[in-house]
Amino acid sequence: MRPQSGPPRPGPSEAAEPVLPVTFRPTRTRIVLLTVGAFMFTVITAVALLLENLGPGERASFILTALVFLGILTLLSRPKVVADATGVTVVNLTRTRRLEWAEILRVNLRSGDPWVFLDLSDGSSLPVLGIQPGVAKAHAIRDARALRALAESHGTGTEKN
Repeated sequence: MRPQSGPPRPGPSEAAEPVLPVTFRPTRTRIVLLTVGAFMFTVITAVALLLENLGPGERASFILTALVFLGILTLLSRPKVVADATGVTVVNLTRTRRLEWAEILRVNLRSGDPWVFLDLSDGSSLPVLGIQPGVAKAHAIRDARALRALAESHGTGTEKN
């Protein structure tokens, strides 16, 4: 039997605890949204400026529409989760919520879930859009396991996996 080199690797049901502070976000989704938004803004603005038979109001409405479209895609790219020594900050589309580690009982990412859910000590569940398996499933699973490991080691989680 060969001796292992380096630290032991976590098994499939456990995750290595990341160094704090750490930010989890759907990077690929964010890149796609911001790239498409910038491209569409550029195209719509160029069309507005190149069409000769448009008046100033019509040009402005084209550019305003492009700005609204870019704003919506920027809003959709906002979600993230920031974990530090004192707790977790969950940034979703329009809301930000700060949680102490003790408030998080469990981190859930079940098959078919669009994103992670946190079971909280007040009996509610908080969606965490910053970890979503849509485009990068393996990355989301790894992030969910890392957040679960942090919650279990820093909080009062009810289950240890």
